[in-house]
Amino acid sequence: MDVLRPTLIKIGGRVYRKNLIQEQAYQQEEEEDFCAGPGDCTDEPCDAFVVEETEKGFQCRAEIPSPLYKYIIGKKGETKKRLETETRTSISIPKPGVEGEIVITGQHRSGVISARTRIDVLLDSFRKKQPFTHFLSFALNQPAIQEKFLQFKEEVLEKCSKDHGVSSSLFQNPAKLHLTLGTLVLLNEQEIRKACDLLQRCKEDFVDQIAGGKPLTVEVAGVEYMNDDPATMDVLYAKVHMKDGSDKLQVIADQLVERFVASGLMLKEWDRVKLHATVMNTLFRKDPSAEEQNNAMTGKSSFKERESFNGRNILKLFENFYFGEVQLDSVRLSQRFSSDATGYYATSGQLTFS
Repeated sequence: MDVLRPTLIKIGGRVYRKNLIQEQAYQQEEEEDFCAGPGDCTDEPCDAFVVEETEKGFQCRAEIPSPLYKYIIGKKGETKKRLETETRTSISIPKPGVEGEIVITGQHRSGVISARTRIDVLLDSFRKKQPFTHFLSFALNQPAIQEKFLQFKEEVLEKCSKDHGVSSSLFQNPAKLHLTLGTLVLLNEQEIRKACDLLQRCKEDFVDQIAGGKPLTVEVAGVEYMNDDPATMDVLYAKVHMKDGSDKLQVIADQLVERFVASGLMLKEWDRVKLHATVMNTLFRKDPSAEEQNNAMTGKSSFKERESFNGRNILKLFENFYFGEVQLDSVRLSQRFSSDATGYYATSGQLTFS
């Protein structure tokens, strides 16, 4: 499967396949071990997290989303038992599905710090394997853009339907046309609130100054593809640019992602955000509700066995197709696999330009 769907790398603005030399097998995630001896991590700075002194010793509390409890517990409770034994602590975990605090207690401060540090390292590894739940987006589903997109779809099917793999099932839902800035794994309401708060701080810190309190006028025009061979496309996207020729949209996108990466809510993919609006995707062939996985490091692999399409004629005939002009007035924290009353993704929070 990895041979047919290898890792993709970006070079000079294009994405290429990376041929694998050797495939390495891994254990099931519940059985994965972590390397840290009893004395490791005891030099962790004390201000990394709060350790309280109690009548019986020391304790540390940690807000951990409930979907991650199982990784601390481990198969048949083995991970939790090993942590407690090696750090000489006791770890109290809420019941599965119940949001709350994990409490680490022990007679020695160093043991509590070691247990907490190991848990943080362990969960950081598993969090990266979770499927993304939310993404930052600019909505491009204004009526005029939807109308032009439907015209594009009709003309492509009329002129290119005989090309290998081209069918109506490949096209994006016009109500969900968007630009993705980056993906996030938000596993409980607390993490969603944290992301929403960060959006508002970004508005105050730099977005208002860059946008000038006004919507950004953007043109959606031209199409481009993601991989290195137009005869075996998986994703075709529409290009976007500021109508006034400025780089305001790119600067806002890059700085937002930089802030979210620094906060730990997002993983860094590229040096600059690739601004694109997916119009055709082979993932839609089997699952119309699928979203493109923009950040290959975030979440488990979402690749399904794809049937690529020959997009050479599409590129030739529609390379400069004009989808229209749109006013971007907000960045949304969009929820994956959801819809609101307009048909767009449900919004958990947003940053407005005015």
